[in-house]
Amino acid sequence: MILLYIDPGTGSMLFSIVIGLVTMLYFLGKAAIIKLKFVFSGGKATGSKLRYPLVIYSEGKRYWTVFKPILDALESRGVSTVFYTSSEDDFVFQEGYQHITSEYIGEGNKAFTRLNFLEADVCLMTTPGLDVYQLKRSRGVKHYAHIMHSVDDATSYRLFGLDYYDSVLLSGAYQMDHLRTLENQRDIQKKELVVVGCPYLDVLQQKVLSLGKEEKTSFTVLIAPSWGKSGILSRYGSALLDPLVETGFTIIVRPHPQSRQSEKEVLASLENRYAGRENLEWDYENENLRSLSRSDIMISDFSGVIFDYTFLFDRPFLFVNADFDARPYDSYDIEEEPWKFRILPEIGVELQERDFQRIGDVLLETSKSTLLQENRKRAKETAWQYQGASGERVAEFLLTKLDC
Repeated sequence: MILLYIDPGTGSMLFSIVIGLVTMLYFLGKAAIIKLKFVFSGGKATGSKLRYPLVIYSEGKRYWTVFKPILDALESRGVSTVFYTSSEDDFVFQEGYQHITSEYIGEGNKAFTRLNFLEADVCLMTTPGLDVYQLKRSRGVKHYAHIMHSVDDATSYRLFGLDYYDSVLLSGAYQMDHLRTLENQRDIQKKELVVVGCPYLDVLQQKVLSLGKEEKTSFTVLIAPSWGKSGILSRYGSALLDPLVETGFTIIVRPHPQSRQSEKEVLASLENRYAGRENLEWDYENENLRSLSRSDIMISDFSGVIFDYTFLFDRPFLFVNADFDARPYDSYDIEEEPWKFRILPEIGVELQERDFQRIGDVLLETSKSTLLQENRKRAKETAWQYQGASGERVAEFLLTKLDC
C-alpha cells in the first residue's frame, strides 16, 4: 500500500485551486441558465431567489462583541440581514432578532466553501486573507467590507490580509496611512477606508460601568501575558513571580487561553511552586473584566489586552519587550514602525530583567506617573474614535452600500 502525505500548506493550496475552479464553473453555468431562462421567458426572467442584500459572517462567538452593536443597529432600522456563524452556540441565537436571520454554517473549509458560493450585495467580515487562500471572493458578491476587531495596526495581519477587500472599517484614522502605502507598493485597487470606532470596546465599556466595586485590602498586580516562548510565563516564570510574591502585593496571574494547551507544563510547574502562597491567585475565567477591574496595575508583553486595560480602566501597565518577527505580516513591508510599538513606551513602562529585584518600587513609581496618564488619554482618543457610536456608524455605512 502506498501512502501519500500532503502537508497542510500544500493541502490549503490544492483546496484553493479546486474551489476556484468549482466556483468559476458554478457561476458560468448559472449565467448560462439565466440567459436561457431569459430567452425562453420572453425577457421576463428574474434573478436568483437565493441572493441576499446583506450578509455578515463571524468566525465564532468570540467575535460576538464586535458584531452585536452592528446587529442591534440594523435590527432597530428593520434591515433584513443574514448572519452566518461558525459557532453552533453563538450568542446570536439567544437574541430573538426579528430582522436578523442567523445560521450556523460549519467551521474551516466547510464555512469557506459556503461563503465562496455566496450571492449578496454586501458581505461584512472580520476574517483577513480574502482571496488569498481558501476564502475566495465570490462572483456573486458586489462589495466586501472588513471591520477591524481590535485597536491594533491594520498591517498586523498576515501578508495580503486586507488587499482584496473593497472597504475596511477602522477604529481610528491612524490605521489609514499604512494601508494606503501598501496599496501603492503593490499596485492594487484602493479601498474605501472609513473610521467607525471599535464595537467590542463599546460593548465592554458598558459591562465595565455595570461592574460592582470590590473591596480591596492590598495593592493588586495583574499578570496578563500572551502565550508562547516569548510570553512572560515561558520566558521568565519564577524569575519574575518570585520577587513579585515577596512584595506582599496581591498577584493575579491570568494566562492566555491558549497557554492551557500550549504551555501545560509551564503552568503546572508554576502553580505547584506557588501553591502555598496566599497572595498569588490564578484566573482562568472566560471573561477577563473582573481581573482587569480588580487590579491597580498590569504587567504584560505585546498582548492586545494592554489596550483593553488602559482604555477601559485608565490604569498603568508595565510591558516586557519581546522580539517580534514581522516577516509574515503586512507590517514587514512598511518602513515606519507600527503604531502599536511606537505608542507602548509612551503609555507604559518597559520592564527590564534587571529591575525584577526592585519590582515593588517600579510598580509603585509607575502607578503614580501623571505623564503616563496624560499619554493614555491621547492614545485612547487616537485609537478608539466615536466611542459608544460604532454600531450605528457601521450600520449607516452598510446602508450606503446597499443603496448602490
